[in-house]
Amino acid sequence: MKHYPCVLTIAGSDCSGGAGIQADIKTISALGAYAASAITAITVQNTCGVTDIHPVPASYVKGQIEAVMTDIRPRAIKIGMINDVNIVKVIAESLQKFKPEFVVFDPVMVSTSGCKLMEDEAIEAITSQLMPLSTLITPNLREAEVLTGIPIPDIETMKTASRELLRYGSHAVLVKGGHLEDGGMCDVLQVKGEAEPHLFTARKIESHNTHGTGCTLSSAIATYLALGNSMTGAVRLAKEYVYQGILSGKDVHIGEGHGPLNHFYSPVPMHIYDED
Repeated sequence: MKHYPCVLTIAGSDCSGGAGIQADIKTISALGAYAASAITAITVQNTCGVTDIHPVPASYVKGQIEAVMTDIRPRAIKIGMINDVNIVKVIAESLQKFKPEFVVFDPVMVSTSGCKLMEDEAIEAITSQLMPLSTLITPNLREAEVLTGIPIPDIETMKTASRELLRYGSHAVLVKGGHLEDGGMCDVLQVKGEAEPHLFTARKIESHNTHGTGCTLSSAIATYLALGNSMTGAVRLAKEYVYQGILSGKDVHIGEGHGPLNHFYSPVPMHIYDED
């Protein structure tokens, strides 16, 4: 019997198509895996910003997850925006029940345009209930500062923050968005049990089309893990995918604000595996 590698994304819906569930589905599909979804919130947003958020009832989120996990059985799960403590609870219960092999959690707290996307009560819930069940968490600098209480002005402090964040219980932490002296960018990956972190550097691309890059990166990592890559390998491949997506879409005009990257700059045919 043959099967597709499957990834479930649990996140909010972006009606403009650049971030959230929409970006996740594009990413997973572009990398040759089968995408399933559970929507946690409906947002009103476009390239200029987020104007409203409506959480989906927790029971509906639970139902979506159970429908996918009992039937399609994805190997990896990506978790994105959650702004309701009851939704955090049902996701945590689902992870404990179904025990997926990989869980990549992007703790989306603030949008690119500066809109707060997570309430304080939900932040407390994700640290105590979701992070201990995660394979990898992927906070950006601002989110890492909120979670650690540490100002992060440089790469050395990013390394410290990544080690501190491991105390929440995940297997690995990727702190995103560091700036290098030469104008480049740096992300820091700290894996539990490893003495030194892995640094991923890249040249900065001058582009307004960066809407949904965090969503895209985390769903790409989840997909590459589902395809059998190691943690460092999955992060490296996902970083390259996002970089090329920004590069190939940097001169395209979509909307009046921060446009999306090009998810389909080089789509991969669907992987098909023989059942073990």
